[in-house]
Amino acid sequence: MVQVAITEAITTLAEVERRFHLHRTEDEDFFAEWQSPRPKVGLEVQRSLTQLRQRYLYHRSLGSLLEGTVTLLLVSPLLAIAGLYDPPFRVRTEASVQITLDDGEDVLRGRIDVLVLQETLWVVVVEAKKNTLSAWSALPQTLAYLMANPQPAQPGYGLITNGDDILFVKLQAGEVNRYGLSRGFALFTSAAELEQVWSILHQIGSRISGEAL
Repeated sequence: MVQVAITEAITTLAEVERRFHLHRTEDEDFFAEWQSPRPKVGLEVQRSLTQLRQRYLYHRSLGSLLEGTVTLLLVSPLLAIAGLYDPPFRVRTEASVQITLDDGEDVLRGRIDVLVLQETLWVVVVEAKKNTLSAWSALPQTLAYLMANPQPAQPGYGLITNGDDILFVKLQAGEVNRYGLSRGFALFTSAAELEQVWSILHQIGSRISGEAL
């Protein structure tokens, strides 16, 4: 077997679906976490999100932002406000993963930009891109990372962003490996978009931490 970087081996949605036998589902019950009633945004959280958005838009107005800057300005503070930097969660950056494919073609290696864990359970995989790339362009490699989840019986969640747009993905491995997508949330549109992103993150974190009790 040959060791190949995920970013080189998995470049299209068709490729990741073929190699991991993935099937997209649009069943609303499968990924209800992003559509079901969400926790109300309190005044303190609302203020923090408003400040976060204003700061991001200020720097974005000066030109395109690189991946590391998107993580620094948006991803990191958003995870903190959503409570995913606090117990019982842990955070790892540039987390290494290795996946051996069933077809025996390659061993895929990669690094997740940000990984939030609850013990050994992956809570959220975060993949960031620079502004000049579509957030959707990171979907194939994010799905590949989620397939490396050491707890395949539990669903995995991903957050993909290029700063301007944010979307969520849920993957459940099993007899049929399925994944579902949220709509895209656009920070330029309104403050409500970022509040909805926070609510989804908070809801995913609360659900998983509650199940782990």
